[in-house]
Amino acid sequence: MSSRTLLLEIGLEEMPARFVTDAMKELQHRTEAWMKEHRLTYDETKAFSTPRRLAVIVHGLEEKQDDVEVEAKGPSKKIAQDEEGNWSKAAQGFARGQGVNTDDLYVKSINGEDYVFAKKFTAGEPVTSLLPELKHVILSIPFPKNMKWGINDQKFVRPIKWLVALYGTEVISFNITNVSTDRYSFGHRFLGNQLILEDAKDYVSALLKEHVIVDPLERKTAIRKQLEQMAESEGWVVPVDENLLEEVTNLVEYPTALYGTFDKRFLQVPEEVLITSMREHQRYFPVKNKDGDLQPIFITVRNGDHRHLENVQKGNEKVLRARLADAEFFYNEDLNKNFEALFSRLESIVYHEELGSIADKVRRFSALAVKIAKKAGATKEIIPLTERAAHLAKNDLVTHMVNEFPELEGRMGEEYALKSGEDARVARAIKEHYLPKQSGDLPPSDSIGAFISVADKIDTLVTSFGIGAIPTGSQDPHGLRRQTAAILHIFLKEDWHFDLFEVMNEALLEADNHGLISRPLEDVMTDLKEFVKLRYKHLLQEKNVRYDVAEAVLATAPGRVDITIKKGLFLMELLNDASFKKDVEAFNRVINISKKTASDSIPDPSLFTEEEEKNLFDVTRDHEKNVLNSLDKGEVTEAYTLLKQLVPVIHRYFDNIMVMAENETIKANRLAQMKQTSEMITFFAEFQAIVFHAEN
Repeated sequence: MSSRTLLLEIGLEEMPARFVTDAMKELQHRTEAWMKEHRLTYDETKAFSTPRRLAVIVHGLEEKQDDVEVEAKGPSKKIAQDEEGNWSKAAQGFARGQGVNTDDLYVKSINGEDYVFAKKFTAGEPVTSLLPELKHVILSIPFPKNMKWGINDQKFVRPIKWLVALYGTEVISFNITNVSTDRYSFGHRFLGNQLILEDAKDYVSALLKEHVIVDPLERKTAIRKQLEQMAESEGWVVPVDENLLEEVTNLVEYPTALYGTFDKRFLQVPEEVLITSMREHQRYFPVKNKDGDLQPIFITVRNGDHRHLENVQKGNEKVLRARLADAEFFYNEDLNKNFEALFSRLESIVYHEELGSIADKVRRFSALAVKIAKKAGATKEIIPLTERAAHLAKNDLVTHMVNEFPELEGRMGEEYALKSGEDARVARAIKEHYLPKQSGDLPPSDSIGAFISVADKIDTLVTSFGIGAIPTGSQDPHGLRRQTAAILHIFLKEDWHFDLFEVMNEALLEADNHGLISRPLEDVMTDLKEFVKLRYKHLLQEKNVRYDVAEAVLATAPGRVDITIKKGLFLMELLNDASFKKDVEAFNRVINISKKTASDSIPDPSLFTEEEEKNLFDVTRDHEKNVLNSLDKGEVTEAYTLLKQLVPVIHRYFDNIMVMAENETIKANRLAQMKQTSEMITFFAEFQAIVFHAEN
């Protein structure tokens, strides 16, 4: 069977750079899914994009659908045929439904009973008759925002200007918003021309002749190489922000890098401010020297060739000069204000209509941060520094600089605190209390920042749940999942040995005292625990802890983050120990039978009739406190070693004792004993959740 190359290109007005990559991937994915659904065979697909186009090429697309032969099972033979072998109405109806004659029916035996079958053959259609349906693939591409234009009702990310749909040399006809498919594409807006694509396989080379590099990876590689060559020839260091590189790649069709300069006086402004201004407003790359010092130089990427670069350079320098002058003004204006006095302005900024102002929030998490510091055993010198840093933590939110560049929150707080004469650790904590902001970020480097970061995040979590603002599905507008994950990471990094849920409960009670909680406290706490457990599962998964092992450790008092993670890692190691499965079998015998009693009674030793009962009671009593103490100290191995000593005692017990005795008093006492032992075992983990595969 012969094949051809399929090209699908959507020409658009310039798309927002942040939309381009995802849209390109969606077009490729949805095209592949459509071909699979229609039984189309091909070699590979390749996606392309620029600010003005989305495209996909399918190499080796066969000219015809695959034929399909399906065997359909019908009624049993005794229903389908009478004694003379004539087909019944049921058989005739089955044949009609399959589009075959009764002569085509045949009998096969399944599990000793005969059934009627039919083979239904469907010939594949020519691919050219199916390809116009790609219109629906295009219209199914999701975008964060869509628009309508002209008199059209159709919504899309930007107005569609042209459509190319070629199967080899043949145009595939369809129409979207009065734009019909053809073989005409367009080159670079200023350097290129309209072009005619004679064959789909010529797409990449034909566009390159018109100054369009349609492969985004090639454009990105070209930009990176130009930056590296410029840095090497000038003796610079160009730190490449990958997000910025991705954005610039999606802003140009034919990249050419060039550099410009700015006045050295602007270097008096903090480096982060200058870099942020260059990156966020102008999409420029900063330049540093070999020692890491920012230089009064920037690199930009032009959407064009090397002609008239000096004019482009001057234009960019002029625009950047105005941006940096604004930043310099904002910085100096902020320095003229008393940093501590800015707190009063937080009183008028609403944090949440049900939760008061930002100043109210600061007061809540300041008190909580001090409590956390005390629980963590902070020294008398650290506690007042924690309180001070927490009080000042949000003051930079009302500065000119953070209003202009919200991403500098915390960093400007550190800068202004230092300029105001605050302790260096206080200033650093102001910056770091936002950390970690996203997955992969480091947590605060200093314990003061850690205390405030956790307190701030717990306050957000508790008060949000308290008013019913709970994430559902993919909706998490306040980033509660991310903040909860950050809390767990900080607890681990700081190796805190106190209960997270106790801290949350204290925060909940404090919020309730201020009249901020609109739901029953018990319900709020239940929801919080379940929510935190889900974040625990992700953290354990990151540490290669199996899902069932995670379930086992999270089923039992996971408030101590350090112990929960240690138990998960420890049990993963035990999975490779041949004796572990036998230990768990013994534990589960106790747990299973203990579920047969709902009583909270404790065993009465005077009712024991056998030596094995007494032995299990003594071992449980002697080990219970030691197991709890070992876990409280984080000595997970020691705690399990103590539990393991129960195994032979449990086996002897069940070899000689009938728990479900005829005497109801004895039976109840033995069940109480099972429950007592079970509670000690399950304090370590819910061993019944662990799945033992064949290799274990």
